[in-house]
Amino acid sequence: MNLPVIILGAGGHAKVLIDTLLLTAVEIAGIVDPNREKHGTSILGIPVIGNDDAVLKQGPGAVMLVNGVGSVKQPKLRKQLFDTFKARGFTFVSVLHPSAVIAPDVHLAEGVQVMAGAVIQPGSRIGANTIVNTNASVDHDCSIADHVHVAPGATLSGNVTLEDGVHIGAGATLLQGIRIGRNSIIGAGSVVLRDVPDGVTICGVPGKVVTK
Repeated sequence: MNLPVIILGAGGHAKVLIDTLLLTAVEIAGIVDPNREKHGTSILGIPVIGNDDAVLKQGPGAVMLVNGVGSVKQPKLRKQLFDTFKARGFTFVSVLHPSAVIAPDVHLAEGVQVMAGAVIQPGSRIGANTIVNTNASVDHDCSIADHVHVAPGATLSGNVTLEDGVHIGAGATLLQGIRIGRNSIIGAGSVVLRDVPDGVTICGVPGKVVTK
């Protein structure tokens, strides 16, 4: 469907997404945000038109959505927005920066966001509502699940598996063939040499568990 889009959230991540959408000539109907102080303002010329009620008034047959909420400080909110609007019948648009390099056979699920300079190599799969951020590198045959954030400059070697809700910090490096468990966090700049269980935070070189 060639419908206009509405951006959920009026923060920094939304600004980057709007810039990409403008480059790719996508029609943006507006931005929504719960913060009333932002209503009536604009980002890169796109107006903040109200809160989520403005989306619901349009309905899923009139607009598509872009999840503009970042995942660093509020990963649960990003997932919650996606799940809530999907349950109401809305569709999320994938946002792919023109400078990103994505192999032809890569599978991209609904609402994937691939930012400027990112590289995704053959055989990889990227799950729904996942961010592959600026200059991140995803090598061959990686499997990335839903609601994941691969932050700017992170490197995933071949055959890496990221389970649901994982956050890979900026500049982190994951060696080939390892698996990161659900909802785990890899700290910025860390080097991960072995599998990581669910729900832990890893930091350092080499990466070690700092919280469970």
